[in-house]
This record gives sequence, structure tokens and C-alpha cells, in this order.
Amino acid sequence: MKLVGIILIVLGVLGLAYGGITWTRKEKVVDLGPVEVTRTEHERLPLPPIVGGICLVAGVALVLSGRGRVS
Repeated sequence: MKLVGIILIVLGVLGLAYGGITWTRKEKVVDLGPVEVTRTEHERLPLPPIVGGICLVAGVALVLSGRGRVS
């Protein structure tokens, strides 16, 4: 459970810092022998700050709850 808690803490901090996940996708539009045309699209998955906060609090609770046990 400690590992899950640490992962949730990291995801919560990243969610609060960046506000979502952004990635770039390249798509080949035209391919005529040596001539190639590509299109770059930037996509984003927004993450509300409340979700980042919930992940952070849940992660801290999991790490603290497993503190007394020996793994």
C-alpha cells in the first residue's frame, strides 16, 4: 500500500502543478515518394485541481496508515 500511496502523491503533485496531461501526435497526411507531409496535433486531457488534491490527500493517508507495519 505504501507504493500505491507514493504513486498517488506523485500524480497529485503533478496534477496540481500542470493542470492536466498534454501530448503531441504526428500524423502523416501525404506520402508521395520522397515528399512527405505531416501534421502535428497537440492534445490535452485537463485535470481539475480538486482531483489532484484528492490524489495527494489519499496518497498521504495511505503512506501514513502503513507506517506502523513492517513490510
